[in-house]
Amino acid sequence: MYSAREKGLEHILDFSANINPLGLPRQVQLAAERSVRDCVHYPDPLCRALAEKIARHEQVKQEWIICGNGAADVLFRLVYALRPRRALLLSPTFSEYEQALRAVGCRAAGWLLKEADGFRLTEDVLQRLDPALDMLILCNPNNPTGVLIDPLLLQKVLKACAEKHIFLVVDECFNDFLQKPACHTVKPWLVENTGLFILKAFTKFYGMAGLRLGYGLCSCQPLLEAIRQAGQPWSVSVPAQAAGAAVMTPELEEYRERTKRLILQERLYLAEALRRVGLRVFDGQANYLFFKAEGLEGLEVQLEQQGILIRGCGNYRGLTKEFYRVAVRTHEENVQLTAALQKILK
Repeated sequence: MYSAREKGLEHILDFSANINPLGLPRQVQLAAERSVRDCVHYPDPLCRALAEKIARHEQVKQEWIICGNGAADVLFRLVYALRPRRALLLSPTFSEYEQALRAVGCRAAGWLLKEADGFRLTEDVLQRLDPALDMLILCNPNNPTGVLIDPLLLQKVLKACAEKHIFLVVDECFNDFLQKPACHTVKPWLVENTGLFILKAFTKFYGMAGLRLGYGLCSCQPLLEAIRQAGQPWSVSVPAQAAGAAVMTPELEEYRERTKRLILQERLYLAEALRRVGLRVFDGQANYLFFKAEGLEGLEVQLEQQGILIRGCGNYRGLTKEFYRVAVRTHEENVQLTAALQKILK
């Protein structure tokens, strides 16, 4: 977005960031604005009022929650606290996992998700889970593909990691966009598995990318304390804590349901529209679509010239420059993207 503005693009349609097209809820914005008068004071380093709201919303114990300056902050703190030596990641997946691991000198290997499998994780990965691994990081649904891990396979992975003492991190930042999020979360395993950590954020679903607020769920108290010690104490600002507390209320249930209806309807529309112009769309379930433009590189550059930003995925491990990701936005915006693609691909 900022790079596009530097190039003089004034009217920008941003499909590159996977943010809720409904934007920041009004009551959340007001809560953040009202909290500014309290910015003369330091924020609560333990985010107690916010953690209480999160616990009620997530239906977990409050002491299992740790908040941070976005999910990336929580991830980096976790890695600094554990300092794994060997880790396994999916390829392709979110690049900041590897950045965090490399920051502590960890050897991060990639498990290649195959195009022939629709970029789905298969049971072959179970053979790769050996006790020499310290950590496995999964993203469910995965970014950038939007593909979900089969729940039965996920259970097998959980069991294998527990038996082999591999610390398992599951990024569920896009879980709330799913039609049935409870069917795909690993929260039920937190009770008996202290080697499991769930990453979540307010960024995507509630349109709060600029406020920076994320959290982690884990039942291992010594680890949570180590994570707190691994970063500076006032990482979550007063406005971010106020906005987060406003999000975790029953009053926003209508917003949550409206979001899921919109994403379902428009994802189906946009997927079909992309296929009609000759693009190969993969079966993602998140608020974004992942596709391949056979033999076509630089599509993001051509769209940028029309004031539309999409995410080129050529810099992801295991992908070429023929792969792209677009956010699902409002119907009017999705129509504009489709029209621009038709103009390029005709």
